[in-house]
Amino acid sequence: MRLPDFTKASILVVGDIMLDRYWFGDTARVSPEAPVPIVNIKQIDERPGGAANVALNIAALGGRITLLGLAGQDDAATQLESQLTAAGVQHDIVKIPGTTTITKLRIISRHQQLIRLDFEETFSPFDPAMLIERFQRHLAHTNLVILSDYAKGTLSSAHALIELAKKANIPVFVDPKGTDFYRYNGASVITPNLKEFEAIVGHCHTEKELVQKAQAFLQTSATEALLLTRGERGMTLIEKNKEEEHLPSHARDVFDVTGAGDTVIAVLGVAVAAGASLSHAMTLANFAASLVVSKLGAASVSAPELQAGFTHAADDTLSGVLDEERLAHAIANAKRAGKRVVFTNGCFDILHAGHVTYLQQAKQLGDYLIVAINDDASVKRLKGSKRPINTVEQRMAVLVSIGVVDWVTSFSDDTPERLLRKLQPDTLIKGGDYTPDQVVGADIVLSYGGDVRVLGLVKNISTTSIIDRCTKE
Repeated sequence: MRLPDFTKASILVVGDIMLDRYWFGDTARVSPEAPVPIVNIKQIDERPGGAANVALNIAALGGRITLLGLAGQDDAATQLESQLTAAGVQHDIVKIPGTTTITKLRIISRHQQLIRLDFEETFSPFDPAMLIERFQRHLAHTNLVILSDYAKGTLSSAHALIELAKKANIPVFVDPKGTDFYRYNGASVITPNLKEFEAIVGHCHTEKELVQKAQAFLQTSATEALLLTRGERGMTLIEKNKEEEHLPSHARDVFDVTGAGDTVIAVLGVAVAAGASLSHAMTLANFAASLVVSKLGAASVSAPELQAGFTHAADDTLSGVLDEERLAHAIANAKRAGKRVVFTNGCFDILHAGHVTYLQQAKQLGDYLIVAINDDASVKRLKGSKRPINTVEQRMAVLVSIGVVDWVTSFSDDTPERLLRKLQPDTLIKGGDYTPDQVVGADIVLSYGGDVRVLGLVKNISTTSIIDRCTKE
């Protein structure tokens, strides 16, 4: 995937500015004064955080960036200005007398954050007209605005800033905070995480309910789109009166999620400002987030790093527990890369040696292995009222932990036929004493040129026999 020319972007970031401090040290003993570790500090690091971290991310990609926000009249503000200047960030920081700059101190030992100490006070009353006047002045040199809200007070007049940007036909992207998203009415895109969104609309039990509630919010607000960040479940883009778009997360080691939301909105905004579509920008932001969580603290991703990541991951496909939409997307990516996708299904209620051997053999027949499992209601219909022993979430967690399984999904039907029509894997696998034409769904797979294989099972091992032995004992 080619990156847009980020140098064409000119972004104005407005929001809560803070200084992130990191104290690193070794821990070898517990304090005699209290049951807490003693940390011998070896290194101190200071980095711009909050809206300032959003600005750093944009600068790292090569976008032109102006940062507008509030700080105190103290050494922390001076340190922030120095680091922002060094990073190529043009900044306009309003220093409020009698107020300290928001500072977060994290103490880290052996790559583990032990504690976070926050130093912050509510900003002394300030005239929002001062911020608005500066905002108007910077708009003349801007093609996209990002509002980075950490609920510290800088964006108390967010609605006024959005209105000014709208009048100038400049899109506004918002990383929100709190339970009143209507204060961002008029924004082009709002990027809450799932927890923040559900705090407003209530828990979403299904993908369909999630999309319905998102569309309902868009219809009752003047917001054009929602980009929901969903951790290990990736991202979902919902635009008003359009089909939703899902992206699964990239499978990477999560080292530190600090600042991941800053990276998402920074990459999303700079990509759109550089001419990318919202869908393309989401793909870039999703990948950038997977890179930044593998780093310690609030970090950024450079354009060469992002491009290199795409190049090295050209045939990499996302793994883990996926819903049907994300699974369909992952399969499409795999097939475009010339990979072969193998599919099997079952209840997998109590995983045993027979299952493991079977799955190992199945994976050898292709590049990616899908295991589709019956949800709890369908297991109960198929196996009786006392089953399943383990919930669908527990069963999926166990399966995804097996190295040979790439994707796990659940389905509510009694058979996988509907799922096979939708996903169209290259090979359908079944275990037991069947001929290929006796396998449920075989006709579907064969109809589009797929392959059906039957693997033998390990003798004298079954979930039913294990349950029987346990109940007898």
